[in-house]
Amino acid sequence: VQLQASGGGLVQAGDSLRLSCSTSGRTFDNYAMGWYRQVPGKEREFVASISWTASKKTFSGAVKDRFTISRDRAERTVYLQMNGLKPEDTAVYYCAASTTYPDVAFSLDTVWGQGTLVTVSS
Repeated sequence: VQLQASGGGLVQAGDSLRLSCSTSGRTFDNYAMGWYRQVPGKEREFVASISWTASKKTFSGAVKDRFTISRDRAERTVYLQMNGLKPEDTAVYYCAASTTYPDVAFSLDTVWGQGTLVTVSS
C-alpha cells in the first residue's frame, strides 16, 4: 500500500483543519491506519488510529475530544479532523498503515506516507 498525506497548512489557534491520507495498492480494508506527528528535535508522537473496520478508534490524551479519525472505504482515504487547534499541535503529521492496531507504527509491515506540515499560530 502507498500513502499520500495532504491538508496541512497555517492556521490560527482555535481553527480547524482536516488532513487526508489517500491510499493505493493493496487492499485498503486490510490495514489499520494511524496518524502520528513530529516536531523537529523531538520523538514522533502517536495522535490517533482507526481499526480495519472503523469499529475502534484510539486517540492520544493530547488530542482526545478535539480530533476525530475516520475512513472512507470507497475513497480509500483516512481523515483526521482537527478542531480547536492549539500552538502545541504544530508539527509534521504522518499517516501510517499496518496490520497492527492501535499502535500502527509498531509493526514489521508498517508503511508511512510523507508528512504534511501543520502550523498553528497563537
